[in-house]
Amino acid sequence: MDLSAAADELYGGAPEEFVERRRRLAAEAKRSGDAVLARRIGGLRRPTVSAWAVNRLARTAPGELGRLLGLGDELRSAWTSGGQVGDLDRRRGELVARLLRTARRSADEAGRPLREPALREVEDTLHAATMDPAVADQVRAGHLSQPQTYAGFAPADPLPEAKRHAPEEPPKPEREAEKRRKPEREAEKRRKSEREAEKARRKRERADAERREREQAEEERRRRRADLVAAAEREARDAERTAAEWESETRDARRVHETATTEVNRLHDELTAAQARQEAAARRLTTAEREHTRAARHAADARHRADSLHEDAPR
Repeated sequence: MDLSAAADELYGGAPEEFVERRRRLAAEAKRSGDAVLARRIGGLRRPTVSAWAVNRLARTAPGELGRLLGLGDELRSAWTSGGQVGDLDRRRGELVARLLRTARRSADEAGRPLREPALREVEDTLHAATMDPAVADQVRAGHLSQPQTYAGFAPADPLPEAKRHAPEEPPKPEREAEKRRKPEREAEKRRKSEREAEKARRKRERADAERREREQAEEERRRRRADLVAAAEREARDAERTAAEWESETRDARRVHETATTEVNRLHDELTAAQARQEAAARRLTTAEREHTRAARHAADARHRADSLHEDAPR
């Protein structure tokens, strides 16, 4: 294990796991006998939210990030050679805006939404990576612990190495010095104007990006509301269809109930009449049985008297 591999593991993981992983890796290095590596690992700092988001871009969107960093190489080369930078600058703004959206979406998927000022720090870091090769190397490696900024307008170290370290010219007469300082002052004024223009341009880009985000959010809200309305409309139609089916069933059940009720009433009337006839027949039967008993008794008595008279008559 070397420092680069340790940094890859640390800055590629979740920020809340950074401290524990750093302790473990430093302990592993120390056990292996590399105290220097253990100290260097222990010196790695936990990333901020914005630095974590840029590190995540290096792992989840290396293609897009590589195009931006490659454009930074072109931009610095154009500045060094005095070439046109307008189109390169426009492309840089488009790539930065695209990467910002990617970073925001990636952070949302990881459960760590980016808010201001973290979003602005991500944007500043991406701009700085196109202007400063040292920042570009950190961004490409995905080993950032802090967001980066670049205060100047021209890229860092635009001059060749030999010229940057060339010895100063010997002093010249005052008039020659004044002539030399005049274009420097004019160049400084131009640089100041260019810095202000760059600041205004970046402000406009941020405003445009925020406006696009708001428009996208509003469009998403409208889409969700339309989905809710459509779902509610489908539910209402289904409920109305169900209600109509039960209304038809209710009408059929009511007709059957009314028919059965009529039949019950008719049968009840017939039963009442039959019960009345039964009661009348019972009364008639009771009377007939009583009279029959009485008549039979009278007939028996009469027969007995007649028989007695026959027996007593003279022979």
